[in-house]
Amino acid sequence: MPSQNSSPNERNKPLADLWNANRAQAMSEPERLVYRSNLLGSDKRITNYGGGNTSAKVMEKDPLTGETVEVLWVKGSGGDVGTIRLDGFATLYMNKLQALKRLYRGLAHEDEMVGYLPHCTFNLNPRAASIDTPLHAFVPKKHVDHMHPDAIIAIAASENSKALTQAIFGTDIGWLPWKRPGFELGLWLEKFCLENPTARGVILESHGLFTWADTAEECYRVTIEIISKAMAWFDGQSGSPAFGGEKVKALAAADRRAVAERLMPVIRGMISGAERKLGHFDDSPAVLEFVCSHRLPDLAALGTSCPDHFLRTKIRPLVLDFDPARPDIEGLVAGLPAAVAAYREDYAAYYERCKRHDSPPMRDPNAVVYLIPGVGMITFARDKATARISGEFYVNAINVMRGASSVSRYCGLPEQEAFDIEYWLLEEAKLQRMPKPKALAGKVAFITGGAGGIGKATANRFLQDGACVVIADIDAEALDTAHRELASLHGSDQVRSIRLDVTDEAAVDASFRQSAVEFGGVDILLSNAGISSSAPYDETELSMWNRNMDILAKGYFLVSRAAFRLMKRQKIGGEMVFVASKNGLAASPNAAAYCTAKAAEIHLARCLALEGAEFGIRVNVVNPDAVLRGSKIWTGEWREQRAAAYNMSPDELEEHYRKRSMLKRSVYPEDIAEAAFFLASDMSAKSTGNIINVDAGNAQSFTR
Repeated sequence: MPSQNSSPNERNKPLADLWNANRAQAMSEPERLVYRSNLLGSDKRITNYGGGNTSAKVMEKDPLTGETVEVLWVKGSGGDVGTIRLDGFATLYMNKLQALKRLYRGLAHEDEMVGYLPHCTFNLNPRAASIDTPLHAFVPKKHVDHMHPDAIIAIAASENSKALTQAIFGTDIGWLPWKRPGFELGLWLEKFCLENPTARGVILESHGLFTWADTAEECYRVTIEIISKAMAWFDGQSGSPAFGGEKVKALAAADRRAVAERLMPVIRGMISGAERKLGHFDDSPAVLEFVCSHRLPDLAALGTSCPDHFLRTKIRPLVLDFDPARPDIEGLVAGLPAAVAAYREDYAAYYERCKRHDSPPMRDPNAVVYLIPGVGMITFARDKATARISGEFYVNAINVMRGASSVSRYCGLPEQEAFDIEYWLLEEAKLQRMPKPKALAGKVAFITGGAGGIGKATANRFLQDGACVVIADIDAEALDTAHRELASLHGSDQVRSIRLDVTDEAAVDASFRQSAVEFGGVDILLSNAGISSSAPYDETELSMWNRNMDILAKGYFLVSRAAFRLMKRQKIGGEMVFVASKNGLAASPNAAAYCTAKAAEIHLARCLALEGAEFGIRVNVVNPDAVLRGSKIWTGEWREQRAAAYNMSPDELEEHYRKRSMLKRSVYPEDIAEAAFFLASDMSAKSTGNIINVDAGNAQSFTR
C-alpha cells in the first residue's frame, strides 16, 4: 500500500477494495469487525497510525442473565485499527450506554461521563473504552467507521468546509461544525442521523469522517467509496502549484542526510532535559515539497487541524532558518540555541494565554517537529516509534494543507481549542497512567561485535530495559541473523545494524554518523569486537601481533574516539563499557599478542575516563573469562590452540575453565550483559575508571 509519504502519483492511486466475501463469511461479527478494521488501517491514506476507530453492535448472550442483549464492540483507548485484534476492543451494554443520557448534565460536565463508561462494561472486559465511545453508540446503525483520511480532513480544515462537503457529496454526506470529541458530539451525531435518515455519513469540521451501514461489508465499502470520491475530486481540481510553488531547491540526498547527521545530536542534547529524546529523519517527496515551498512559513505557523495530528505534533513545528542555495551547516548549528529558546518562549506564552484554572502544569516546551528548507523534517519524542509516528502525522498534516489550500483557505485548529485538547484533564489522566519509563528508555547503545555471543546478549539486555540499539559487526551473515532475532523480540523501530570493520577509520566515523541520523545520537558504547590468537612467544608472527593490535587496540581507540566526539556534541554525557578480558590483568602462556592488546584496552579506558569525566562521560571495563557459549572467537582455531596449551581436547575446555574458577561456575554471555547493563545504567552513575571481573573468580586477575 502506498504511504502518506509517497510521491504524488502514488498518493492519487485509487483505494483498493480489499474485502474478501468468502473469507468474511466464515467469521463471527466481532471477527468481521477486526477484519474490517485491519483492512482500513492498512492504507495510511485512510487513517493514520493509532487514529480513527471502528465499531459494531452485536447481539450477545449476557453471561449473568443468559438473555440476549445488544453489545457495542468499539476500538479501545489507544489502539490502532491496522493491527488491532479482538482483545483491543472494548465491549459495553448498549442499554446502559443509552441510559447515560439521563445522567448527562451538559457541556460543563462533559468529562464526568467518561467515568461512567466502566459501569457499562460487558463480560468484565478489561479494555478501557475511548472518549469516542458515545459517538459510535448513539449512531443508530449497526456498523460505524470513524477515519482520518487526508482527503477528507483537507475538506474539513478548509475555510468553507460545509460548502465543499455539499458540493462534493450532496445530501449523501452531512457536515457538523467543530466539537471536541465526547458525549455532546455523540448526541449531535444521533440527532443528525435521525434528521437525515438517507445520509451515509458526516464530515466533522477540522476532524474527520464518520460513515455507517447495516453490515460490516457495506460499512467498509461506504468508507472506501466516500474517501475515494474525495480523492478523485481533489485530483480533478486544476489549481496553482502546491504551497505556492517551489521557493528553494532541495539538496542532493547525501547532502540532506549530512545536514541531519550534524543537526540531530545537537538538537537532541538541547531538548533532552528530564528525559532523553530519540529522533527520526524524513526527507520523503511529500516533506520536501512542503519544506521547499513559498508557503512553508505561514502554513507551518497555523499548526495542524485534526486533533490526532495535533496531539502528536504539538501546537506548531519549529522552522529552522536555512538556505540550501548557500548551505552553511555550521551557521545553522550555531543558530540552534536561539531558535530552540525562542520556540520555548513562544510555547510558554501560548500556555499562559490559554490555561484554565484547573489546567495541568505546563509540559515539555520543546518542539516535536523541526522543518529545514531544502533538507526535510526531524521529529523527536520519548521513544523511536513515537518519533517516527509523529513524523507520519505531520506528513498527514502536510497532505491536508496541500489539499485545503489548493481549493480554499486552510484553517488550523483554533488556539484555545488546541490547548483544551492538549491539556485536557482526561488526556492528562491518560499520561499519568502510563508506566514508569524503563532504566534505559530514550538511550541509544552502539555495540561492536554485536552479532556474537556477548554483543547480542548485551543488545538484548539493553533492549529489554528500553534502549534503542545499533549492532555493528564485520560478519554480514551473522549480523543479519542477529538483527532479525532482536527486531522480532523488541520491534523493528528499536534496532539498527551496520556492517563494520573497526580498524577502518572512515567506516567507524560513518557508522556513528549513521547512528546519529537513525536515532539522534549515541549514549552508550559497548566496545566488544574482538579476535583471539595463540602461539608460543618465539612463534608469534608479526602479522598475528599486528592483527591483535589492530582490532583490539586500534579498533577500540577508533570506536571510542568516534563515540567520545559524538557524546561531546550532544552535551548530555554518556557511558562507555569496554569488554576486555581476564587476560588484560593476568598473563596466559602462548597468548602474548592477545594479552598485551587486552591490557591496552584496559589502560585506554582509564585514560578516557580521565578525559571524559569533565563531560559526564563515564568509562568502565568488564573483564570476562572463558565465555565459550555463543562466542565466535571460540569456534575457530583459538579453541584448538587453547586446548593444546592445556594439553586436552577442545570439548574438555569449558569444564576445565569451570573447575579452574574459584566459584566453580561457568560464565555465559548473559553474565557479561548484566555487568554491562549495570555499568551503562544509573545504578553505577558514580562509577568511572572501574573494572568488573566476571570470571567466576580468578585470583590472578584481582584488580588489587
